[in-house]
Amino acid sequence: MKNALITGGSGEIGRAICKRLAADGLHVIVHANNNLAKAEEVVAEIKQAGGHAEALQFDVTNADVCRATLEKWVEANGAIQIIINNAGITDDAVMPGMKEAQWKSVIDVSLNGFFNVTQPLLMPMIRTRYGRIISITSIAGVAGNRGQTNYAAAKAGVHGATKSLAIEVASRGITVNAVAPGIIASAMSDAVFDKTMIDQIVPMKRAGTPKEVAALVGFLASESASYISGQVISINGGMI
Repeated sequence: MKNALITGGSGEIGRAICKRLAADGLHVIVHANNNLAKAEEVVAEIKQAGGHAEALQFDVTNADVCRATLEKWVEANGAIQIIINNAGITDDAVMPGMKEAQWKSVIDVSLNGFFNVTQPLLMPMIRTRYGRIISITSIAGVAGNRGQTNYAAAKAGVHGATKSLAIEVASRGITVNAVAPGIIASAMSDAVFDKTMIDQIVPMKRAGTPKEVAALVGFLASESASYISGQVISINGGMI
């Protein structure tokens, strides 16, 4: 059974991805930073459905803690061959009014977190000559978005890293891709986008669902996607 780590696994998109990968027969490691209890709820739901899962707590912005935690896990359990870099935060402000702390915190979670989680797991993955690295980014990283210069920069940085890493590990049976969602139904997006706004900006006139994002991630993590690498795949109802 292959091991899959999903950072930010207790959020709405993360939870859907965890359940999808568990249903596909993977042992799912549900990551949490502060809210371990929510990650353990996801684990319980997966186990109740007959899947295999566990929770793992660490801060993706702390490189030393990431390395120590992940190396200890791999030493005890074997390589993590599927990485879903899903952890991310927003802290919006137009650039003239953005504070340095807002810039750094968003970059730290999404972009530095990508490195801090992925890099320690690469050599064990390479030795198995199989891997799937999938990062959840955003339409903001593709097209930009007012008030999200920090978030767009972080996600666009992950896009560049995805393309470069895909080239480096292609000969080792490892694929590296990014999934860039548009408006996905969640408590956060529901507070920002009402039905009228969605009708105006989304050609399909609806928000996507976490399950639809998870279905795309599940495909990219599967054997069927073994020749897809270095891609940024949008899922946004035709917005761009």
